[in-house]
Amino acid sequence: MKPIFISEVSSNHHRDIERSLAFIDASAKAGCDAVKFQLFKIDQLFAPEILSKSEKHRKRKEWELPVEFLPILAKRCEEVGIQFSCTPFYLDAVKELEPYVAFYKIASYELLWDDLLIACAKTGKQVIISTGMATLDEIKHAVEVLKANGANDPVLLHCTSAYPTPYQEANLAAIETIRNATGCSVGWSDHTVEPAVLNRAINKWGASVIEFHIDLDGKGAEFEPGHCWLPDQIGAVINDIRKGFEADGDGVKEPVPSELPDRPWRADPSDGLRPFKYMRNEWNG
Repeated sequence: MKPIFISEVSSNHHRDIERSLAFIDASAKAGCDAVKFQLFKIDQLFAPEILSKSEKHRKRKEWELPVEFLPILAKRCEEVGIQFSCTPFYLDAVKELEPYVAFYKIASYELLWDDLLIACAKTGKQVIISTGMATLDEIKHAVEVLKANGANDPVLLHCTSAYPTPYQEANLAAIETIRNATGCSVGWSDHTVEPAVLNRAINKWGASVIEFHIDLDGKGAEFEPGHCWLPDQIGAVINDIRKGFEADGDGVKEPVPSELPDRPWRADPSDGLRPFKYMRNEWNG
C-alpha cells in the first residue's frame, strides 16, 4: 500500500500568513498528501512555574499560530489538492479546528492526556497519534481510549522524540511491534532527515503514513537543530518512493510493452542463432 506523506510545519511559519501559505504550496509541489500545523497557547502548554522561570519557554509565544489563519490555510489546501490538518494542544483547540481539519494529529507529548484523546475521538474525524517516548502499555491504553470514544480506526506513528534523531536510534522494527500489539495501522514520524530511514520504514516495515518536519528556506524557528527537511530534499525522496511502487507491476510474468520489439531477436530454438528465422528471411528479402 502506498504511504501517505504529511508535512509538519510546526513553528516554522513565523506567524506570517504568506509564509504559512507558502508552506502549503511547497508541500503540494513536493508531493505531500497533507500538511499539518500546530495550534497551541503557551499558557496552556507549559505549567506556570515553568513559564515564570524560563524565558526560553516564554519566548515560544512567538511561535503560536493565530486562530484566524485556520480558514485561510484550509482554503489554500483545498485549492492545491492536499488535506489540511493541525495538532491541538489545548482542549478548546479541538472545537476551533473541527470545521477545518481533515484529521486530528495528537503529538507524542500529549499521548497520556486522555481528555484530549477523548475530545478528538468524539468529533468522528480520523485521529493520528505519535508514540514517541511511550511504552507499549501506554500506547495500548491510548488506543483503547480513542476507540471507546468513537475513533474506530486510529493511526499510530512510531516516533523517536529526539530533535534530531540519530538514525541508529530510529528503532524501525517497533513499527511491527506496535502493529501486532494494537491491530492499528502504523506509520513513522521522522526526525532523522535520512532518506534511507524513510525508505526502510516503508519498504521493510510497511509504514502506512510518513510524517516529517519541513522548512521552506532554513530560516524557520525550528530548522537549526537539524530535524527539518527542505522541500527539494523531501520532494526527491517522495518521488523516488512513489517510483518504486509504480515499479511493482501486477506480478503477471509476461512480456511488457517495452520488451515486445526485442522478442523476435531472441535465439531461434532450431539453431541457437539470433534472430528468429522469419526475421532473417525478412533481411534476405
